Amino acid sequence: MNQNKPNGRQIGWERLDTHYPYEYPLFRIRQDRLRLPDGQETDYAYMENPGAVWIVPLTTDGQLVLIRQYRYAVDAWCWEVPAGGLHDHDGSPESLARRELAEEVGGVCDELIYVGWHYAGCSIQNEVCHVFLARGVRLDREPQREPGETIEVHVTPLDEALALARGGHIKDGKSALALLLCEPYLKER
Repeated sequence: MNQNKPNGRQIGWERLDTHYPYEYPLFRIRQDRLRLPDGQETDYAYMENPGAVWIVPLTTDGQLVLIRQYRYAVDAWCWEVPAGGLHDHDGSPESLARRELAEEVGGVCDELIYVGWHYAGCSIQNEVCHVFLARGVRLDREPQREPGETIEVHVTPLDEALALARGGHIKDGKSALALLLCEPYLKER
């Protein structure tokens, strides 16, 4: 991500100062002091994040692998697809996608297709979400989850998984969008 904000400068936003009031291994909070085009000064804070991957796993028999994961922040069990952050990974998003597929569901795939990317929440963070479709997934390994990951693996019929995303039953927006972005590729089968 470009931290110099050339598009902002082009429309008259001037960055006067930057500081980081909070840093954590997964993200840091950046606070910029800005002068807006009308001359007013204001603070703008947001979360800087190195990005993450979301993997939509399609099994060899044409089903999708979904997970139900307990999420402490919302104190709820959430339907999701496997995902992971680039904060602790030195390789490419593709190599992280393969690692997370193995870690979270014990999966390996025959083919990994980069579908695209989107922003997680462009008003409050700069996280880029990379979406992959994993084809030919086999769940033949024991998952190697990180501490604090409480996950159930659910092999789900394709139409049912897409209906969960379309119907708002997958409350994790990044997972729902990943499924819907992969839909044209899933229908190619």
